[in-house]
Amino acid sequence: MNYTTRMIPQKKRIALVAHDNKKQDLLEWARWNRALLVEHELYATGTTGRLLEEVLGTPVHKFQSGPLGGDQQVGAKIAEGDIDFMIFFWDPLSPQPHDTDVKALLRIAVVWNIPVACNRATADFMISSSLMNGEYQRLIMDYQPYRERQVEALVEDKMQEWEAETASATREPDEVEDETLTQEHG
Repeated sequence: MNYTTRMIPQKKRIALVAHDNKKQDLLEWARWNRALLVEHELYATGTTGRLLEEVLGTPVHKFQSGPLGGDQQVGAKIAEGDIDFMIFFWDPLSPQPHDTDVKALLRIAVVWNIPVACNRATADFMISSSLMNGEYQRLIMDYQPYRERQVEALVEDKMQEWEAETASATREPDEVEDETLTQEHG
């Protein structure tokens, strides 16, 4: 597979997400790293965003709550290239009503190769990395051949359907009647 690159700018667009049992951890982490975080554009799901605005004293772009579609909104922004980095403190010990959304969000972060921290130690390593201070060229798989393959296969299937419909529609009425009689008496 071929790769392309996408620039992560010096001012990162960071998504901050936390499950209920991990919100306090994320808020403490954010408070500790406030000086670094306020230099970037911050995004968060529902309640987490409101709490972060209070703790950090800076604006946060807020999506819906995770179970109400917020995780999917974050994923869409990642796919569109509008989020560069994600801190997601998820709770591995509690079942979530939106587990499939959580899995989809983590999957899309991997598909688009953005840095992701799922716990405090990883978040510490990422935020203190020298790569946070400048631009970064991240590699992304070139999905264009995949997109074209899907479209070509779809078009080919549709063309075969249309050809079959056209062939049966252009037969003489007597041929269709003969086939019907043959099948009935057959």
